[in-house]
Amino acid sequence: MSASSTTARSPKRIGFGGKSLSSWDLKLSPYLYISPFFILFLIVGLFPIAYTAYISFQDWDLVRGTGTFVGFDQYATVINDPKFWTALRNSFSIFLLSTVPQLILAIFIAVLLDQNIRAKTFWRMGVLLPYVMAPVAVALIFSNMFGDQYGLVNSILTDLGIPAIKWHSDAFASHIAIATMVNFRWTGYNTLILLAAMQAIPRDFYEAATVDGAGKVRQFFSITLPSLKPTLIFVIITSTIGGLQIFDEPRMYDQTGTGGADNQWLTITLWLYDLGWGQWNFGRAAALAWILFLIILAIGAINLFVTRGLVRDEGKKSDMSRAQMRAARRAAKEAVEASRTAAPQKTEVLR
Repeated sequence: MSASSTTARSPKRIGFGGKSLSSWDLKLSPYLYISPFFILFLIVGLFPIAYTAYISFQDWDLVRGTGTFVGFDQYATVINDPKFWTALRNSFSIFLLSTVPQLILAIFIAVLLDQNIRAKTFWRMGVLLPYVMAPVAVALIFSNMFGDQYGLVNSILTDLGIPAIKWHSDAFASHIAIATMVNFRWTGYNTLILLAAMQAIPRDFYEAATVDGAGKVRQFFSITLPSLKPTLIFVIITSTIGGLQIFDEPRMYDQTGTGGADNQWLTITLWLYDLGWGQWNFGRAAALAWILFLIILAIGAINLFVTRGLVRDEGKKSDMSRAQMRAARRAAKEAVEASRTAAPQKTEVLR
């Protein structure tokens, strides 16, 4: 067999049949590979969401499994209830008290773990221990620590000559206590996410900054923090979703689990649970769930638009518009086809 015939042989296309079937295989196979996730999400994700939206417009009877259409009456009843605004205020208060200190502390711990210290693996695994603890256990421990009379925190404060704080009767104090539980459990989780992003930053940047005379603080604000902005966007959005859906900590903060005698720490999810499984009013609970969903969607969109402008321009694929990108892809395909058709002609000339 001559060398010219070897070079003229076209590469064999792997597929289930002829040329047309192979092209369909290449186009459809990626969607078949990812279809199990979307099918499962459709069953356990989108269907419950759609069914909840349907129930929210009904005066639902759980025993019969049917309801009477009432339109937006359930939504109007929820919004006009003073309990809703109290729960919304408490949810935002606990969310801010937990998210902001949590992110600051997570960045600080991640910077420390990113240094060349002894037993790095041990310390990195140690920060994740609060996250793997059961939320009920964390809530029970901290609710006893923040007890009004015999709590550990008040005992330390009185020994220092500071008056005891009413952690359960005062609204703001209860928010601080619940936010402390959230910070204890989730700080390590966010720390590892930020640490993974820090590990991806090229070390050449720090070496060049050190040669230029930049200290650790300057390197943090000029290299580390700008490189972490995309990861911070992800952490902020996920913290927003989790913070506004907080349930376990306020539920286990006292023995009744109703949000306090005067609704001091009543959150939206805690009230939603009481409407659905305490009062058996599933129509109103579904309406409250959709209101919470819209609030989280709005806050997430605001976070995205505010933080998107802070992301570095590095990593942008192209500044071209979609039409220009399609035209460039079309021109590239035509160039490839032209080179393929020109290849047999060159081999004939060589022969």
